[in-house]
Amino acid sequence: MEHETQVTRAWVLHPEITGARDRREASSALEEAIALAAALPNLDVVGSNVVRLSKAQPGRLFGTGKIEELRAMFAADEVELVLIDGPVSPVQQRNLEKAWKVKILDRTGLILEIFSDRARTREGVLQVEMAALSYQRTRLVRAWTHLERQRGGLGFVGGPGETQIEADRRAIDDQLVRLRRQLSKVVKTRELHRKARAKVPFPIVALVGYTNAGKSTLFNRVTGADVMAKDMLFATLDPTMRSVQLPNGLDVILSDTVGFISDLPTELVASFRATLEEVLAADLVLHVRDIAHDESEQQAEDVRIILESLGMGEDTRQLEVWNKIDLLEPAHRDGVMSKAGREEDIFAVSAVTGDGLETLFDAIAMALQSEKNRETLTLTFSQGKERAWLLKEGVVEEEEQTEEGFTLSVYWTTRQAKTFESL
Repeated sequence: MEHETQVTRAWVLHPEITGARDRREASSALEEAIALAAALPNLDVVGSNVVRLSKAQPGRLFGTGKIEELRAMFAADEVELVLIDGPVSPVQQRNLEKAWKVKILDRTGLILEIFSDRARTREGVLQVEMAALSYQRTRLVRAWTHLERQRGGLGFVGGPGETQIEADRRAIDDQLVRLRRQLSKVVKTRELHRKARAKVPFPIVALVGYTNAGKSTLFNRVTGADVMAKDMLFATLDPTMRSVQLPNGLDVILSDTVGFISDLPTELVASFRATLEEVLAADLVLHVRDIAHDESEQQAEDVRIILESLGMGEDTRQLEVWNKIDLLEPAHRDGVMSKAGREEDIFAVSAVTGDGLETLFDAIAMALQSEKNRETLTLTFSQGKERAWLLKEGVVEEEEQTEEGFTLSVYWTTRQAKTFESL
């Protein structure tokens, strides 16, 4: 289905609560919000600004004078949609839409819209739709025409607007039940694929990182694949996996995942948990950072917080990949390379030029080899299935038959040990 080509004139606002201890610098936050808006093909951002507030007004977010000032600005520029980079309550949304005569979309709604536009797999479409319904269930100001759509936007941006105040919550809940049922079937298929991969003696290496950090470019460089890799937020949504032999001869399965972002909507984290759990099954995680970005450290912290919320423990081996060194000024680049060289698990690279990748590949091989452990297992004769799995995996170094069964010396990875425990 082709997307509508009608362009919507949009304005981006970043509310800065001056009294709050904001982790993010306002101008950088606004810049990211504009980049989010640019990720949608049918939006034309005609203006943007930071609005400083001493506190958020519960009914209309902004004070009366600021609302009137912005109303005049939006009218003069014929703005149709205002994107507010932060949470907006249903009451605030309704009141601002009445005051400004425009549509309002908050940060969560915008990210949901982008995900909907990008989802291509059945799983991705279902996950986004569930997240959107969970988000919209509390907002009784929208028409529900987008429920019938199979793909594409959610209707927040280019839809018919507010045609019915009262939403039928029962219809939404019924739809959520249907979606959960469909998604559970897809998730079961993914679990079967995961179990099938567990039988392959290749270790899994997962790429994670802030959106637009260069994960897909790195993935393409290593695998020769053609994953969408653009200078754009959320260019990759659906996970991609490839079996690949690294230049040093090591066979691995490389996994490219959706990029993270600060204040990632909780609805999306919940809906995409099945996809993101692919990371938890990895033997090694590569945390790819855009080291040329002014807020690279803050972005890295946002990624760490999300990984912790998914349940990633400290026992999962991670390497930090400082990408995009080709964008740094020579003096700054030398400093970054020197700092990375002093740290054991940090590697400065350029996925575009290939600089530093050979050293990274060697480190991946060493990390995966060091993850292997030797153990002695005792199996009874009734555990034929477990013994057959060990032999098929090729992890058995020695085997001795006893009166009760078998004693085996195995040399395996942490992932293989966990898989064995689940048999």
